[in-house]
Amino acid sequence: MSVIAAAFAHGLHALAQRPLPANVAREAQRSLINVIGTSIGASRHPGVDAILAAARDLGVAPRAPVPGRTERVDVHFSALATGFAAHLDDFDDTHLATVIHPAASVLAVITALAPETRPTGRAALSAFALGCEAQLRVGVSISPEHYDRGWHITGTCGVVGCATTAALLLGLNEAQLTQAVANAASMFVGQREAFGTMTKPYHPGKAAANGIAAARLALAGQQAAGDIFEAAGGYSHSMSTRVDFEQMNGAFGERWELLFNTYKPYPCGIVAHPAIDAGLALAPRIDHAEDIETITLRCHPLVPELMGNPQPKDGLQARFSAIHGVAAALCDKRVGLAQYEDARVVQDDVRRVRALTTLAPDAAVNRDEVFIRATLKRGDVLEHHVEHARGSLARPLTDAELMDKVRLLIDPLLGDGIAASLATAVETIDAAPSLDTLFALCAPQEELNDA
Repeated sequence: MSVIAAAFAHGLHALAQRPLPANVAREAQRSLINVIGTSIGASRHPGVDAILAAARDLGVAPRAPVPGRTERVDVHFSALATGFAAHLDDFDDTHLATVIHPAASVLAVITALAPETRPTGRAALSAFALGCEAQLRVGVSISPEHYDRGWHITGTCGVVGCATTAALLLGLNEAQLTQAVANAASMFVGQREAFGTMTKPYHPGKAAANGIAAARLALAGQQAAGDIFEAAGGYSHSMSTRVDFEQMNGAFGERWELLFNTYKPYPCGIVAHPAIDAGLALAPRIDHAEDIETITLRCHPLVPELMGNPQPKDGLQARFSAIHGVAAALCDKRVGLAQYEDARVVQDDVRRVRALTTLAPDAAVNRDEVFIRATLKRGDVLEHHVEHARGSLARPLTDAELMDKVRLLIDPLLGDGIAASLATAVETIDAAPSLDTLFALCAPQEELNDA
């Protein structure tokens, strides 16, 4: 078996045998409540409806939940729908060094397998944290070239993390975990060309479903290619010409990539967040958006590369338009889910401000930084410098800010106070004998009344 896969599985399996360090457990809890919020917040989207309709057409067994929905489906479709919803609004967590969104796919694995595997809260949190850690370690070993070549790294690395989580929940031993991650290395999905469409959130959902399959196949005895990671034509070298396996397998238990995770204050691609901060900073100084003559954003080159759509036609496209985020900030003086609704994106005022806005890429500008310059019709010039975006590692969301976000995602759909109850369930997860209470809170009240 692959030396790389075996060392990787050995490190992960050893970590699973002992409690998570306190700081890692706390970050895992923050990531978990955040992604529960994003999964429920997008659970009524037509894309989720389509996935569940396909499940009904296939007559699948009603075994596993989908957060925010009354329906139960089989393991495959639970993973697919949950991962899709959790990532749909681009509001989930982000590991800045790789741009991986680790939690959506791993939550989907836990949601799909919890009814079958019945993990304790502590075991589930450990499987969640290690699934995130696994995909992030794979990601840093092939970054940044892998993403730059057009792969959607959340799907391509996510499947390895999902196989890890599934293997831990299913009770695989170290040798079987090795096979599971090696299987997963041939089951990845996702290209950046899908950004701005319903296919992008499909990637973490499919990573979850494939990761579960990879673990089940390992449990059943399927053998993967012995050198799938390190071979010239294997996973890592086909993904990137600059591979660093020390980043994947070094310092297990000492270096935790999960500690470099961040949480978004705005529901869009993270490289636009400095620009949105800048727009919100200028908004109180501009009485009416009609007063604006031109706007220039000096930004990191990734901004136009990833989010350069000047006139998006719907909410999904707008999530990849930094110009739209700025226009929404200046027109509405706020940026949240409402500013990415399809109807809002095509209104005349934001279209006009978008047309006045220019992106000026500058390699000297950091990813979490931006300089904005607005010229008004009366001749005034307004400027602002965002050194670090809100939600970045330098300015992380506080627990209170994170809960404000989660509350706005969950309570309008499930009822006042449900977000707070879910937060308590996550905070006390170490003592929970199962995940029953957590998932009961994720279900609409009509399901609880019918139970």
